[in-house]
Amino acid sequence: MSDKDKNFTGSIPDIYDEFLVPLIFESYAQDMAQRVAGTAPAVVLETAAGSGVVTRALAPLLADGVRYVVTDLNPPMLDRAAKHQAPDERIEWQQADAMALPFEDETFDVVCCQFGMMFLPDKAMGYREALRVLQEGGHFIFNVWDRIEHNEFAQSVTATATRFFPDDPPAFLQRTPHGYHDAEGIKLELRNAGFRNVDVRTITGQSLASSARIPAVAYCQGTPLRNELEERNAGLLEEVTTAAAADIERAFGAGPISGKIQGHIFAAS
Repeated sequence: MSDKDKNFTGSIPDIYDEFLVPLIFESYAQDMAQRVAGTAPAVVLETAAGSGVVTRALAPLLADGVRYVVTDLNPPMLDRAAKHQAPDERIEWQQADAMALPFEDETFDVVCCQFGMMFLPDKAMGYREALRVLQEGGHFIFNVWDRIEHNEFAQSVTATATRFFPDDPPAFLQRTPHGYHDAEGIKLELRNAGFRNVDVRTITGQSLASSARIPAVAYCQGTPLRNELEERNAGLLEEVTTAAAADIERAFGAGPISGKIQGHIFAAS
């Protein structure tokens, strides 16, 4: 994974939150929130919170008096999350690296992370850190995307970008969000990190958009794929986006469209 795969800066956080979050993240955030709240936690840590979609879903489900610490590596994403969160004295916002958490051992009874583990250069370290800060009997709940072939809009946009740059394909979506999908391998990594009980479930859904332009903008301009496109030819960003929209429309139709999305959710303790 390139260091630039973690670079959510400039206008990316705003476009990400406006376009990509409702496209693919909200339904999984609701699922995550229900699972975390179902453990009746007293102290929750969220890592790689991004623009706050899980925070917005989970906070209303938590009991009064719960301490909820929300972290992300990227300050621009965390700033966006805090700005769009309803005032809530239970929430603490803190920049933090999930591989080197600035918290004492056995501090939290739940650690949750939505679609963030694939961005960690050393995932084993991230798992060990989650276990370290969990209290005895605590829960680590996180999800990852399945392979790109099971996530149709992402696959379509990647194919479009490859057509523009066949000698140096922009592979961010395939390499990082959809590059860490081996559920059995992840279960083994969790056990090697010290988790005794690991459960995994695959969740399939539909990504809904009012037009093909929405997923094209979401992926081309609201993710680090944009960094790859601009590195190759900044003047082609809009042209690639328009072509991606046209390809999606040909495959999925004009007007409101839907495409398959699929991810794995893990619960470890």
